[in-house]
Amino acid sequence: MLLQQAQVTVVVIGYDDAAHVADAVRSALAQGPVVHEVIAVDDCSTDGSGDLLEELAAAEPRLRVVRRRTNSGGCGTPRNDGLDAATAPYVMFLDSDDVLPPGAVTALLDAAVEDDAPVAAGLCVRRELPSGRETPWQPEVYARRALVTHPARRERLVHDTLCVNKLYRTTFLRDHGIRFPEGRFPYEDFVFVARVLAAGPRVALVPDPVYVWQVRRSAARLSLSLDRSDIANWQARIQADRLSYDILLGAGEKRLARATRTRFLDHSLRMYARELDLRGAHYRREWWGLTRAYLRCFDEGDFTPAPAPGRVVARVILAAEEPRDLGRIKEMAARPARLNPPYARAGDGTPVWSADLPQVELEHLLVRPVHLLPAAVDAELRPRARGTVLRLRLHELYGRMAEAGPEAVEVEFVERDDGRVGLACTVPLTAGPGSEHWAAEVPLDLAALGSGTWDVRLRLLFQDGSRRETTAHAVAGAGLLRRRALPSTRHGVLLVQPYATHAGALALRLAPGWRGFTEVVRRRLRRLLH
Repeated sequence: MLLQQAQVTVVVIGYDDAAHVADAVRSALAQGPVVHEVIAVDDCSTDGSGDLLEELAAAEPRLRVVRRRTNSGGCGTPRNDGLDAATAPYVMFLDSDDVLPPGAVTALLDAAVEDDAPVAAGLCVRRELPSGRETPWQPEVYARRALVTHPARRERLVHDTLCVNKLYRTTFLRDHGIRFPEGRFPYEDFVFVARVLAAGPRVALVPDPVYVWQVRRSAARLSLSLDRSDIANWQARIQADRLSYDILLGAGEKRLARATRTRFLDHSLRMYARELDLRGAHYRREWWGLTRAYLRCFDEGDFTPAPAPGRVVARVILAAEEPRDLGRIKEMAARPARLNPPYARAGDGTPVWSADLPQVELEHLLVRPVHLLPAAVDAELRPRARGTVLRLRLHELYGRMAEAGPEAVEVEFVERDDGRVGLACTVPLTAGPGSEHWAAEVPLDLAALGSGTWDVRLRLLFQDGSRRETTAHAVAGAGLLRRRALPSTRHGVLLVQPYATHAGALALRLAPGWRGFTEVVRRRLRRLLH
């Protein structure tokens, strides 16, 4: 380890977040003597956050507090204030509701100094609260220690739009005039990162977790990026994406600019498309129109590098003037993607999205490897007192399933919060009449799973040795997704709630025992009264 002392300014920004800002500041100070100063910028809070920070600063000489006289409405302006006030050779940014894990600053600084890199970046971990489940953000970028001598040599850097999991040489930012958009600009990170990459720095990558992004979806006030229910959020995202493209293209970085288009198709478009059926008709019409207008700016070369699911969703939106096929779009936008029937063909036999939209061709499905095909499996969970059965049906897909020879399916029930596998089994797939589908039945002991939320994950096994990881489409007919209370010798009673996720996949909530049953009923009544 390089002994670099007092080299870093950590800028912490916050607004009306007295419940969390002290934890953020303490996590920065706890990085040790490598941190020269922590600058806490309070964006004119009304909940006492500023006074709390002043109290902390009175006992900690490394903490300085900057109190804005007016609220900026976003994250960019307070970050710029902190950058202007920074006095250390390096700077990094921290939001008031997140934390830095131990050793984060040292890991980034060591890499930056060793590689003489103006930018060092590490792994960010998304932590869902209150469950504590952690998911790495863009893990493929940070799989190993590396030095990228120019961003164009690692286009995947464009996909990491976060500014907070990175350490910057302060003079690099100032010399290139790299700042955040001012005021209310929900996706200011997109633009800032584009400006950083456009300057062409050497970038040191470390596999260490250097930032914990704490996601509180049940918070009274969602973060600007998580609050996607208003069409203004989608407008802001498109604006940030468009500006990122223009910045990189203007810097002569055409490959990096094109990578922003890939990012939009594979990430933003798929994420919002999965949620369309949660929105009202007015939102859907506005979203569809905005998206079509933006996609018309893309050329053919922008579509080609993107993974197939995002390309297909984009083609459908461009081909249809009004929102349509939202159920199929949602499933195609899922991860992994699923293409539900019907499976139409054009007059020359080319696979197409539907008979109504034959211009959306799916000829890539005829040549894609089986493990990448959007295989569709329907799932019916039938909870019964005498034994629960999960029925699965794999659909044919333009002859590709039969070609590979479906043999069996591995089924796992994975607890959503902690990732443990509560039940796993392998059952054979049996061809139906005409080989248009293959079916399997899985007997289940739901009482053995216990309480929690369980995702159903599948692995299709084929005779040619191929495997396809997927999830199952939740069939909703005939009351299949109705809540049931089952007698249980183990728990007395077991409350079973099959449901479809935002992406249409089958999942399951279980509440064993009378206490669990009562708690579920109480929460439901509270929601109804609210």
